[in-house]
Amino acid sequence: VQLQACGGGLVQAGGSLRLSCAASGYNFNSYWMGWFRQAPGEEREFVATVRWSSGATYYADSVKGRFSASRDRAKNTVYLQMNSLKPEDTAVYYCAAGRVIVSTATTSRAYDSWGQGTLVTVSS
Repeated sequence: VQLQACGGGLVQAGGSLRLSCAASGYNFNSYWMGWFRQAPGEEREFVATVRWSSGATYYADSVKGRFSASRDRAKNTVYLQMNSLKPEDTAVYYCAAGRVIVSTATTSRAYDSWGQGTLVTVSS
């Protein structure tokens, strides 16, 4: 499984960005595709996840109502639409893939393939 994330950048508070993660190398029908982030000096934290087959999603409380995860199966790509960005959203964002048990979908150890990360910086 190979994952390639892109779309990060510098944006002002209140702005929007859309991250993309191109996936290849496997049939993802049994996979969940997760988004995690890691701020400087902090541990990696769960942001969102989307089930490849059904499109079902889960979100961290800190991003509910502002972020939206989706997938385009025809393009083998996962997206994270981020709106109303805040300075505290500044982090390196990673996409991940795994045959996740739903009860563990918010934990990084449930995912066994990771992209390289893309930096999102939100200025105040």
